[in-house]
Amino acid sequence: MTTGDPRRAIEAVWRIESARVVAGLARMVRDVGLAEELAQDALVAALEQWPVSGVPDNPGAWLMLTAKHRAIDLLRRRTRYEQKLQEVGHDQELRQESAVDEVDDALDDPIGDDVLRLFFTACHPVLPTEARIALTLRLLGGLTTEEIARAFLVPEPTVGQRISRAKRTLAEKRVRIELPPPDELADRLSSVLEVIYLIFNEGYSATAGDDWMRLSLCEEALRAGRILAGLMPEEAEVHGLVALMEIQASRTRARTGPGGEAILLLDQDRRLWDRLLIRRGLEALGRAEALGTIGPYGLQAAIAACHARAASAGDTDWERMAALYRVLAHLAPSPVVELNRAVAVGMAYGPARGMEIVDGLVAERALRQYPQLPAVRGDLLAKLGRRGEAREEFARAAELTRNERERALFLGRAEDLAE
Repeated sequence: MTTGDPRRAIEAVWRIESARVVAGLARMVRDVGLAEELAQDALVAALEQWPVSGVPDNPGAWLMLTAKHRAIDLLRRRTRYEQKLQEVGHDQELRQESAVDEVDDALDDPIGDDVLRLFFTACHPVLPTEARIALTLRLLGGLTTEEIARAFLVPEPTVGQRISRAKRTLAEKRVRIELPPPDELADRLSSVLEVIYLIFNEGYSATAGDDWMRLSLCEEALRAGRILAGLMPEEAEVHGLVALMEIQASRTRARTGPGGEAILLLDQDRRLWDRLLIRRGLEALGRAEALGTIGPYGLQAAIAACHARAASAGDTDWERMAALYRVLAHLAPSPVVELNRAVAVGMAYGPARGMEIVDGLVAERALRQYPQLPAVRGDLLAKLGRRGEAREEFARAAELTRNERERALFLGRAEDLAE
């Protein structure tokens, strides 16, 4: 037995082991909602017993074994009930026995196919995007409903309803807990990557609230991405997404000032960038490139690498970045990609060239409530010496954003231009 605070140990073990426990149980009982309930029962048992008996030497195996015993009891009760109804036959008994054997195998499989199946189930296309995000954080991140609600600044009952509906939908639609067939793998994998990317982005640049970043979400997305990369080592886009997140996460210490104020990329003290994360990101990008033609996530990682490799903002290879954005815009066209390309073009070839791109985006319906559009336009106008127009654009950006740190940043730029 180990010593220390049992409750803190339980929380740490749960965060690490919950995905494996739920995944193994889901394969056994063929129901994600029921699997999570059984895993939660094991967690409750740990909360009751470990403070008295101490934390086991192998706490993950203890949780898995406890949950497995509860699952076996449940299956036996079901079988007896079905036998009484004369609805269970030899095939059903064999299936139950096979399920028990599968969970026995899961005890020896620290992170394997079960977790990969859980990824694809939690991110299944039958679920709306918000439900996929909440369910992924719950099942694969081990986060509580309260933690998810706090991270996304939504009421706890709302998150609880999303998770409950998601599990109910999976059961009603009879979604099987399995890997998609080869002809569906690419589309289904893109859904998994999208969910991880959305979680990371919300942590990296919070859409609302008082904080510029929510680092716990970045950490959960990174953890999920690293697990997925280990499970699918031959998928270039998985490595591309991990590379992008590693490099972006390397800047977190430099993105806020002493008072929590936001600091933009070009103004950051690059000595605060995490060199270990940069190295890991560049290595992941190298793996993606070695596997063949990289996709949108790999291209974004290559763009981020241009910043990571530059000792200062002035040393950045803006021409290469603009070229990469052109390829990205061709591969995954979107107004946001074009807006980012305008920034790179403005840095590489002058603000007038960047303004040409931005002016073509002003009428885009998708960007009407997007605060970064007037912010980028304001920055380019300021560089062109059109200070009055630039000030109006930053004021507009401040009105549109729901993040207080970002609003303060935009208002500060507008005040500077007024002076």
